[in-house]
Amino acid sequence: MMLEKLMERKEQLEKEVQELTKKRDELNKAAREYADKRDELNSLVRELLAKVKEIKEKRDENNKKAKELKQKKNSLNREIDKLYRELDKLRKSIDKGGRPLSEIEKEIRRLEFRQQTAVLTIDKERALVERIAKLKKELEERKYQLERHEEFKRLIARIKELKEKVREIHQEMMEFVEEADKYHAEMTKTFQEIDEKRSEADKMHEMFVNSKKEADRIHNEIIKHRKDLKDLDKVIKALKAKQARSRVDREKEELIRKAKEIYEMFKRGEKLETEDLLLLQRAGLI
Repeated sequence: MMLEKLMERKEQLEKEVQELTKKRDELNKAAREYADKRDELNSLVRELLAKVKEIKEKRDENNKKAKELKQKKNSLNREIDKLYRELDKLRKSIDKGGRPLSEIEKEIRRLEFRQQTAVLTIDKERALVERIAKLKKELEERKYQLERHEEFKRLIARIKELKEKVREIHQEMMEFVEEADKYHAEMTKTFQEIDEKRSEADKMHEMFVNSKKEADRIHNEIIKHRKDLKDLDKVIKALKAKQARSRVDREKEELIRKAKEIYEMFKRGEKLETEDLLLLQRAGLI
């Protein structure tokens, strides 16, 4: 009865070992797949980081060129400001005693605004129109006088030349700025992709660790089951040996009992069969 229970337990353990081995192998396979996917994602992250480095170099190069052009533009603007100061100084020396042209222009604008917005009598409006016309004529005459002055003409021409250069430099600078902005946007997008891939890789690593941990736990359980099976085999073997010895002893006892009966028959002079003689011989009585 006990041997049967032990054999049933052995069969159950062997079945559990098969099931656990299958589950462990499936988990190890999944762990390898997670690890491969994680390594693939990490490799892609390294490629993207190398790409970011290249993009950053291009962005920085464009920013550097834009900065150099800005410095050049600022230098030219300072030179233009200086020329304007010289021009203003020259204008004052040429046009001594007269009102600054800027004041005349300002007064013309003020009077024109009044003409357009104020309600005036015919006489007042006529006087206002005459005043505006007189100021414009004065402005034109004085500008004409200034423009005929060689140094004044030279300064104006130089200012125009520098302004054109500033315009060209600004346009070129903005091209580099736009290019740098484009590379910066590409960098930002690539960094977002890197973050996504890193997050995926971290998830794959976590799943790898969990699968490997569970596979190792099951493997340890298999080892324990196999040890239990080994111990169980020893018990079963010992029990079978004991049962075998008991059977031999019972058979021997039965043999001796029968042999004694036959021996008593022999002593009484009864006729014995060959089989009886052989049994006595086996029992060691003859």
